[in-house]
Amino acid sequence: MTYQEILKELKNKIYKPIYFLFGEESYFIDKITDYISDNVLNEGEKSFNQIILYGKDSQIEDIINNAKRFPMMANHQVLIVKEAQNLKHIEKLAFYAEQPLKSTILVFNYKYKKLDKRTKLYKLLNKTAVLFESKKLYENQIPAWINSYLKEKKYTATPVSTQLLTDFLGTDLSKITNELDKLMISLPEGTSITPEHIEKNIGISKDFNNFELQNALINRDVLKANRIIQHFARNPKDNPIVVTIITLFSFFSKILNYHFLSDKNKNNVASVLKVNPYFVKDYVKAAQIYNTRKTVAVISLLREYDMKTKGYNNVSTSHEDLLKELIFKILH
Repeated sequence: MTYQEILKELKNKIYKPIYFLFGEESYFIDKITDYISDNVLNEGEKSFNQIILYGKDSQIEDIINNAKRFPMMANHQVLIVKEAQNLKHIEKLAFYAEQPLKSTILVFNYKYKKLDKRTKLYKLLNKTAVLFESKKLYENQIPAWINSYLKEKKYTATPVSTQLLTDFLGTDLSKITNELDKLMISLPEGTSITPEHIEKNIGISKDFNNFELQNALINRDVLKANRIIQHFARNPKDNPIVVTIITLFSFFSKILNYHFLSDKNKNNVASVLKVNPYFVKDYVKAAQIYNTRKTVAVISLLREYDMKTKGYNNVSTSHEDLLKELIFKILH
């Protein structure tokens, strides 16, 4: 089941006896758990029928014994096991999973780890439980996810805004939603979020960021590129060189892919490069400026300077000076 399907069933009061939530992305695990915790029982029922345990402080036998209890003056008992990845002998859950108590809703938060699909436990949970793997989103999926999240809240955002947020906040969904929620508090419902809103309310500069540096390179705007890297040098914590190199490596790798595309139709380019169609024009222009040979050379430079930031063939050059050197070599 998908995250959306699980929430839809929960909202329709369709409950399963076991929810085993595992994987690298904690956001979806927390949201499902919070919904169950907040909505299955009313406040009066929670006193006797909702228990929260922690894996590092619990034994699997005690969890199973609690799960076998019947609810008191309620239709369900909710038992949530947080940090379940710290549980020892999790495989013993298989005995309970064979015939779980239907009046108990047993939730496992098994974060940052995977359950071995070859085990008896996995196979049983796949039959009798909701077995949900919460996967990390790739960076190219984040802008669409931001749009979806905002749509649920009755907001929209420009393509540049979603890309700006992605470049600055990365793929941490909890961090992204926290910043978006703060932003929406200050804006009326129905607002289309712009870079100006982001700069004012989140503190991301709309003029001095990796997205604008990328644009400066596309346009061979030496002055603008130098202004941006000078800003980065004054604010190194907010603009680490490693993020800049990763961003530029991704960009130039896509330019290289574009060069070898036989079908350069806008929709095909967007699909293959996994970018918003709005930004295809940027890749078309960049490919005109950076031919295949130059693009390969830039990618090689990015790899070289990534190693230098880690101290390889570099004893004393600061990150600030490394970035200046790198941008100079890309532009000339």
